[in-house]
Amino acid sequence: MAGFDETFDWVVVGSGAGAMSSSLLMREAGKSVVVLEKSKFAGGTTAKSGGVIWLPDNPFMEPGEDSAEKGFEYLDSLVGDGPDKPGTSPEKRRAYVTEGRKMIEFLVKKGVKLARGSKFWPDYYDEYPGGCKTSRTVIALPFNTAELGEWEPKLRPGFLPVPALLDEGMKLPFLSGGKKLGFYAKVGSKIMWGKLTGKRWTTAGAALQGRMLQQVLKAGVDLRLETPVDELVVEDGKVTGVVTQKDGKPWRIGARLGVLVNAGGFARNQEMRDKYMPGTRAEWSMTNESDTGDMHRAMEKIGGVLAQMDQMVGFQMTRAPGWDSDYVAPGMQAVTAKPHAILVDQSGVRYQNEGGSYEEFCEGMVVRNRTVPAIPSWGVFDRQYLELYPLAGAGQGKVPQKWAESGWLKQADTLEELAGLIGVDPATLKATVERWNAMVDKGVDEDFHRGERKYDQWLGDPRREERFRTLGKIEKAPFYAVDCVPGDVSTYGGVITDVHSRVLTAEGKPIEGLYACGVSTASPMGKVYPGAGASVGPSMTFGWIAAKHAAGLGNQAL
Repeated sequence: MAGFDETFDWVVVGSGAGAMSSSLLMREAGKSVVVLEKSKFAGGTTAKSGGVIWLPDNPFMEPGEDSAEKGFEYLDSLVGDGPDKPGTSPEKRRAYVTEGRKMIEFLVKKGVKLARGSKFWPDYYDEYPGGCKTSRTVIALPFNTAELGEWEPKLRPGFLPVPALLDEGMKLPFLSGGKKLGFYAKVGSKIMWGKLTGKRWTTAGAALQGRMLQQVLKAGVDLRLETPVDELVVEDGKVTGVVTQKDGKPWRIGARLGVLVNAGGFARNQEMRDKYMPGTRAEWSMTNESDTGDMHRAMEKIGGVLAQMDQMVGFQMTRAPGWDSDYVAPGMQAVTAKPHAILVDQSGVRYQNEGGSYEEFCEGMVVRNRTVPAIPSWGVFDRQYLELYPLAGAGQGKVPQKWAESGWLKQADTLEELAGLIGVDPATLKATVERWNAMVDKGVDEDFHRGERKYDQWLGDPRREERFRTLGKIEKAPFYAVDCVPGDVSTYGGVITDVHSRVLTAEGKPIEGLYACGVSTASPMGKVYPGAGASVGPSMTFGWIAAKHAAGLGNQAL
């Protein structure tokens, strides 16, 4: 191709999960691939995440447990269609389910070791037609990062560097004393043996991206770090390459088959947040530092249409001491969904189901804040909670001194005193708690139906009777409160794409040579989050779909 400094068949911008799956498929087809990553680490925000893939009818489920038809039914009934969610369509949802299974099978064949995430990790809206009350999750097995050799320090670190599955870690607080000691002994022995044998374990998203990176490098993909893309090259209406930098000068890279953008979202760009999702903050995001929306603007500049930009994958968090320096801030989803805890706004009123989807939870906070101050809201609980469950990585009978000294943990002998500490009306807070306690006595949340979904129960206490897994009175002094703000693990809006992952213009026509996937696009899940991994799964699947289309593979067996 004339006018370029070098040329590849497939040029990928970003190194998220979709970049990896597409690159592996292109190399399987015998095509040359270059991946251009802006940061100094490979793996994107996926590597920082839980690394869960949500996929109906995935190959790790039991025979007869699920089907593609049930997946279609669930997504159609939950996601739906409409002018406010152009990122989705029946065709795209069907492509996700059918091609997703093929993508997973291909990755396993290529040596990426995957497994079922859990036998009980329900869909977030399991009560909808086709909803799954067991688990549609897929994860990577723990990975020894030492296997990456010189690339080991270039993999973005994860939040759980241990030889244990994410699901095992989440069950840890509910294990009895003996079983808990057994878990620690098992993991500890693996860590010690690993040190003796030169193994360095990680799990969750870092394991997924570590395993993907290993296979991508093995396949001969040219992966370049600290190589931001400044511009998409357009010739006669077709994207033919990109402009990056080399030795401080512009460097033009041509793309024979196309350019795939899997460059993340705009969570770290406060200007874009203020424009599209006011009331949210970049510093509350768990995304990586390079998640600044550069490619959103680059694709819009050449005719791509941004949509669903008011959406984010929420992560309700509390600003406990050290929250802004820890790799992952303390989450609140598992706090307010437990017995003996509720969430109230700044008027002292409870206003939503404290369980359920983190995306819906944080959206509820943002919407509530438009009429009643609710950012921050307050998680309110009693001594019973603190004796039973962890809080900000500690708790269960212990109150670290730094919690009280910092003023983060509010503590009082009465609800009226607590109300004064958090600036809400004492009578209102007391009335809210009394109503909650009365509903607990009945065993039903008459206001917001907390605990009725299997997913709510999954977030609660599995040791309790099913209907009381998330319900418990707030009655034992002292009483406590901590702040809760709408953080996120990603934004959820971007360019509109078609069923082949091609970026579309305002007229609905594909921009030839330009593909996109992941949170660089308007989500194919519309404005909801169907289950754990509903951003990683689509990123991987539609990256795979993009590569299939660009390489002209059609229905060819892989």
